[in-house]
Amino acid sequence: MTDIRVFTETGEAQFGDYIALLKPRVMSLVVFTALVGLLVAPVPVNPFIAFTSILFIALGGGASGALNMWWDADIDAKMRRTRNRPVPAGRIEPGEALAVGVALSGIAVVMLGLAANAFAAALLAFTIFFYVVIYSMWLKRLTPQNIVIGGAAGAFPPMIGWAVATGGVSIESLLMFALIFMWTPPHFWSLSLFMNDDYTNAGVPMLPVARGRKVTRAHIMVYTILLVPVALAAGFTSIGGPVYLATSIVLNLGFLLGAWRIWRRDEVMAQADGYAVEKKVFRFSLLYLFLHFGAFLAQAVLRHYGLGGW
Repeated sequence: MTDIRVFTETGEAQFGDYIALLKPRVMSLVVFTALVGLLVAPVPVNPFIAFTSILFIALGGGASGALNMWWDADIDAKMRRTRNRPVPAGRIEPGEALAVGVALSGIAVVMLGLAANAFAAALLAFTIFFYVVIYSMWLKRLTPQNIVIGGAAGAFPPMIGWAVATGGVSIESLLMFALIFMWTPPHFWSLSLFMNDDYTNAGVPMLPVARGRKVTRAHIMVYTILLVPVALAAGFTSIGGPVYLATSIVLNLGFLLGAWRIWRRDEVMAQADGYAVEKKVFRFSLLYLFLHFGAFLAQAVLRHYGLGGW
């Protein structure tokens, strides 16, 4: 649990600190993938309902971020990447972060249920629970497989968007979930290779800390290989098509090449160039996911005009 002794008073909280508390960069990915899930669904949604639904999904994502910062403030304070966050830096009290997270969670779930449907709201509630309790409170500090299982939390948003439109689940929404779920381990493990000292100092058993960098490199290669058929399979469903499939083939070849370059390196090579390859693959992985969901969206637009579908 959060140790309040790690906090140092650095001044009053500013408006930007409350925005940072919601993890806006993570929230942007939640919003984008949820929006794509909603827009590619076969059931049209009233624009006002769509807007309010995405707003409350974003609010739920922000609530998860606040609750995560409350719980993880002790380890955030030990890592260079996170020590200036508003809770470990002392600008927002942990109890205040907890209150914000709980309040926003309740508002987001209730209002999504009213704006869309009960199933989408329940899925949002489960996503918040999964991220905060299953991942943050349990898996993150327990097992090097934390990001493998915990990655499901970041994979639910397109399913929630799809549920807003359809009220249910389908093979298409499951494949969007699977795409993010399988993408998450190689994405975060490439980050953890060059941020390993942070995780070691914080005592977080990320794979490089628990099993070593050599094992991590092999895992990145394996999971990237497993990701490819999942990404390509979505191209043969109602949300896919030739534009998506062509985009996916190019992106997966690029990701495979990056994973192979990581796998064949050793620590002497990596340290000599400052983990340049690992950093490049990490940045490419962000582009990989964004362009896949952008391709889903482009395919939906083309299908709307009677073009580009199977």
